[in-house]
Amino acid sequence: MKKITRFRHYFLSAAFAISALAFTSCDDDNTTGPTGEYARNGVLISNEGAMTKSNASVSFYSHDSKSVENESFKKVNTPLVLGDVLQHMTQHGDRLYLVMNNSGKVVVTNANTLKAEGETTGLEAPRYFAALNDDKAYVTEWLGYDPVTYVYGNGRVAVIDLKTLTVTKTITVGVQPEQLVIAGGKLYVANNGGNTVTVINTATDAIETAITVNDGPNSLALDRNNMLWVSSQGIKAYDPVDWLVSEESSTPGSLAKINTTSNSVVAILTFSQNAPAPGKLTPNLNGDKLYYVFNNKVWVQDVNTTSLASQPLIDRGTYVAYGFNGLGVEPASGTIYAGKATDYASNGWVVRYNPQSGAAVDSFRVGIAPNGFLFR
Repeated sequence: MKKITRFRHYFLSAAFAISALAFTSCDDDNTTGPTGEYARNGVLISNEGAMTKSNASVSFYSHDSKSVENESFKKVNTPLVLGDVLQHMTQHGDRLYLVMNNSGKVVVTNANTLKAEGETTGLEAPRYFAALNDDKAYVTEWLGYDPVTYVYGNGRVAVIDLKTLTVTKTITVGVQPEQLVIAGGKLYVANNGGNTVTVINTATDAIETAITVNDGPNSLALDRNNMLWVSSQGIKAYDPVDWLVSEESSTPGSLAKINTTSNSVVAILTFSQNAPAPGKLTPNLNGDKLYYVFNNKVWVQDVNTTSLASQPLIDRGTYVAYGFNGLGVEPASGTIYAGKATDYASNGWVVRYNPQSGAAVDSFRVGIAPNGFLFR
C-alpha cells in the first residue's frame, strides 16, 4: 500500500516467540544447493492483505508444475498468523524477512521451507528492510502524525542485530522513509514525505549527508554503473469533489540519477504529466535497464540514455483502479511479473508479460494485493 496511518500493533502467539529460539541454515557441505519445498525453480509472492484483518499471506508459483500455491506461510506454520499488512519481503542468506507494517514487526522464516524462526517486534509502522551482512540490518519506520493536522514528523531507521533479532539503535531521518539501498558502505534512504535521500555510513551508523531530489522520493535502484536511481512522485493535490489527483494543481514526478561516489545528482529526468506518479523501480539482471510503473503502464529506462522513454512496454490503456501493486523481473528469463490488486479486500492476480513485446503471457490468482516477488 502507499501511505497508511499507524494502528495498534498485533503480535504473534506465544508459540511464535518460542520458535524464535530455533534457527536453521543450509548445510555448508551441501553441494546440491538449498533444500526445501520452496527452495528452487519458482517464485515467492508477498500479498499485503487487507488492513486490520491480519490476513497477509505468501504464495508460491512453481515453474515445474506450472501451478500456484496460496497461503504457503499458513500451510507450514499453522496456527501461527503472519500478521497485518505485509509491506515488504526480502531474502538474505537462508532467511526470509517479512515486514509487517500494521503489526509493527519483522517476521523471520527459513527461506527454503518458510518455517518461522523468530521476529523483531516493537517497530513503528515498519516499511522496508535491507541486510548489510549476516549480523546487521536496517528497517525504515514511519512515526506518528499530528492528530489535528495529520502531518507526519521525521521517521527513523531501526538497526537490527540479526543474531538476536533485536533493535540496537535508531537513526532519525526524513519524513516517511521508504525504500533503502546499501552501496559502497553507505545506506541510502528515500524520504517520501520530503525531498531528500539520507546517506548513512554503515560502519558507524552516522548520517553523512542528505541528497536533495524532487518531492516525494519513493523507490530506489542501483544500475550496473553503481549509479543510484530515485523515482520521485512530485506533490500531488486532490480535487475536493471527486478526490482524483489534479493535473493542474500537482507537480510532476521524475527519475534522478545519483553518483554514489560523490553523492551528487548527475541527471534529473522530469515527466511531462503532473498527476501520475512514477514508482517501483526494478532493475534487470544486468543492471542496464530499469523498469518502473507510471500512469498505469510499465516503462523501460536504459541507464545510459539521457531522456525518458517515449513509449511504454506494457500499456493497459486508460486508468485502471488500483493499477500495478507490485513489479518484478525474473533474472533468468527477463519475464515481467506484475501484481494486480483487484481491490484491498479480495484476492488479486499476478500477470506475466513478455519482456520484448510487453504482451501478457498468462496470469494466476494469489492473495490480497500482491506487491512483491522473490525468484528462486
